Amino acid sequence: MTISPKANSVPGGMRIARVGLTMKTTPATIALEHRTKNFYRKAIEVLQEEDVPFLLGGAFALNSFTGITRDTKDLDIFIRPGDVESALAVLRHFGLQTELTDPVWLAKAFSPERKFIDLIFRSGNGIGEVDDEWFKYSSTTSFYGVPVNVCPPEETIWSKAFVMERHRFDGADIAHYLLACAPRLDWRRLIRRFGENWRVLFTHLTLFGFIYPEFRNTVPLWVMQELADRIVDEHKRPAPSDHICRGTLLSRYSYVIDLKSSGCKDARFENSSGTLDKAELRRWKKRMADEAKQVLRDQAAENTPPPRVAAPPRPRV
Repeated sequence: MTISPKANSVPGGMRIARVGLTMKTTPATIALEHRTKNFYRKAIEVLQEEDVPFLLGGAFALNSFTGITRDTKDLDIFIRPGDVESALAVLRHFGLQTELTDPVWLAKAFSPERKFIDLIFRSGNGIGEVDDEWFKYSSTTSFYGVPVNVCPPEETIWSKAFVMERHRFDGADIAHYLLACAPRLDWRRLIRRFGENWRVLFTHLTLFGFIYPEFRNTVPLWVMQELADRIVDEHKRPAPSDHICRGTLLSRYSYVIDLKSSGCKDARFENSSGTLDKAELRRWKKRMADEAKQVLRDQAAENTPPPRVAAPPRPRV
């Protein structure tokens, strides 16, 4: 079925329409230094020539869907976990240095000039795995003359919604995606993606209505009503007694203290939405435990007052 190709006009010149399964996009317009642009374009062409499936994400996807231009230090591509090794092998053959930065979600490829590409296959919290639906609902755009598929807005919102660190919060990106795409989103799929973490989606939708009151009704009423009803239904039932902290799904650092001082369970290892097998979970849990110890040491150092320096003796008169 083809939905009306008439674009939805919103502030800042953002225009979006959905045709069939995918969203219409505009070509990337982020200004890049010539060598950087050529490096990214060549890397994309190499992956395409070797039939490694990937999707464009990050600042370039945001630019394609919303028209927002911002500086970016890297190129984000999204890839299925099963294609990571082949992608890294292709990029190594292309002359790049590669690394599996974090086996849960991230690999990197570096040029000799230290320009780099992020290969993302899950969210950093272990959920949001790139699967076939990312590709099924992807759209095509032009990346400086090279046709490339970009991540769907629904999966991008799902991935970004959990990024709530002290030093990084992706809520503004989500608000801009909603501003540009809300009338054409597949809301049932988006709600399904969040699963038991639907409160995170509801939080961002509530913030969107606060940020852009004029456009709050672009989110369908039934979506807000369904999620609000879930809140009411939860409050009618006894609160859970499993002593779990879900904050670790939002921040790797800010809730470490809860795991240590309160003995809370870490939701990253209890969440049924996760896709890691038992061996991967064990290794990840060990790494996160080591990281938590370092975080607590760093926090203790930050909170330690500087040593007192004795005042110099007063000169005798």
